[in-house]
Amino acid sequence: MPPAAKKFLTSEQVSKLQEGLKESGLPHVRERILIILLQNDGKPQREIAKFLGCSPRTVAYW
Repeated sequence: MPPAAKKFLTSEQVSKLQEGLKESGLPHVRERILIILLQNDGKPQREIAKFLGCSPRTVAYW
């Protein structure tokens, strides 16, 4: 498996996603935002899936 990509989002994009994470009341939206932010930090997909309690396939999709 190739290494995780790091810092593919701009600081503006990260700020908007963090804002959306705070404001959204929808669990599936919050999960998707967390997946993207954790991937941006370089976390492996399997680690993200375990942390969030979702499938690795879900993480790979987002």
